[in-house]
Amino acid sequence: MNKSELVSAMAASAGLTKADSEKALNAFMDAVKGEVKKGGKVALVGFGSFSVSERKARTGRNPQTGKEIKIAAKKVVKFKAGSDLIL
Repeated sequence: MNKSELVSAMAASAGLTKADSEKALNAFMDAVKGEVKKGGKVALVGFGSFSVSERKARTGRNPQTGKEIKIAAKKVVKFKAGSDLIL
């Protein structure tokens, strides 16, 4: 499902227009992005939680040449599914 299909499904489910559903989805994504950028966590009971995790610097290999490369440390977003979301 892509974003436009999600917007259509949200509109049908909530009885909203597609424009209102897209505004709501964009507001949700902006709120999650903002909280995660601050290093916070967004937890939706039953659905799941978004959080930030730090990856340490490490050594990897270029698959084309086999040469060792250094991979820098970075922060990544994690999503952990809640109990109601697991199939």
